[in-house]
Amino acid sequence: MADINTGAFKHDSTEPPTSNLVLPLFSLKGRTAIVSGAGAGIGLAIAHAFGTNKRLLAEAGANVAIWYNSNKKALDEAANIEKTYGVKCKAYQVNVTTWETVQAAVDEIVKDFNGRLDIFVANSGIAWEEGSFIDGPLETMQKVLKVNIDGTLFCARAAALHWRRQKKEGTTVDGQPLENFTYGSFIATSSMSGHIVNIPQQQTVYNLSKAAITHACRSLAIEWVGFARANSVSPGYIKTEISAFIPLETKNIIKGKIPMGREGEPEELKGVYLYLASDASSYTNGTDIIVDGGYTVP
Repeated sequence: MADINTGAFKHDSTEPPTSNLVLPLFSLKGRTAIVSGAGAGIGLAIAHAFGTNKRLLAEAGANVAIWYNSNKKALDEAANIEKTYGVKCKAYQVNVTTWETVQAAVDEIVKDFNGRLDIFVANSGIAWEEGSFIDGPLETMQKVLKVNIDGTLFCARAAALHWRRQKKEGTTVDGQPLENFTYGSFIATSSMSGHIVNIPQQQTVYNLSKAAITHACRSLAIEWVGFARANSVSPGYIKTEISAFIPLETKNIIKGKIPMGREGEPEELKGVYLYLASDASSYTNGTDIIVDGGYTVP
């Protein structure tokens, strides 16, 4: 944290990785990751990326807890990840809109997964499908803001409490020596919609929720210096269930604004999340990475 009187940050309050080789920096061996909104789409692709780190580096990847709200396919997906990649993976049904529920889930997972937490990907989010804000129901507005903003902040708070303790005490939650813990990594899924206004869609509520997430990560990056990093990823149009409501005619207009001429696949986001989760991004903090195929605004 900066000195409240001078605004100056403490010198040398963090340390760089010790490895001079690039590939070992991407290893998540022995670490614990939580991915919310991981029943399908981007979140599920992220969970696979953390598990497949075993194949990427011929080392064991992270043990992953995946959260879902209502998509019970997550149970089968967790079993598949565990069997395929040889890492521990378990699915948990969690309502991210309630602080007590989020905190209890994180605490339970830390106990279940070797008494530690290293990575949290806050990926839960819902779309605004009601068109013009002044004609849409306020109940929907409140739901979108609660899931997208409150849910992200609750996840950040619950994770950071563990990271602060781990860095201070150097132990797992059950008092064992904590090995291979550098700093916690919080990654929030924001959106390019937090940077631009989508056309021809009308989604003011969604756009402001994602802008809030991006700026929250910038702010948390300052508050957490010394025990954790906070960054966000802003995808463009990705083929997931969250955009399934968009009519084909509108999607064709959208594709005309993407130089690459298509929507992205969830798997095309794996690399950026793995980078931010690992020590390869040790000097990346308070950053938002846009992955949108070069989307242009008229």
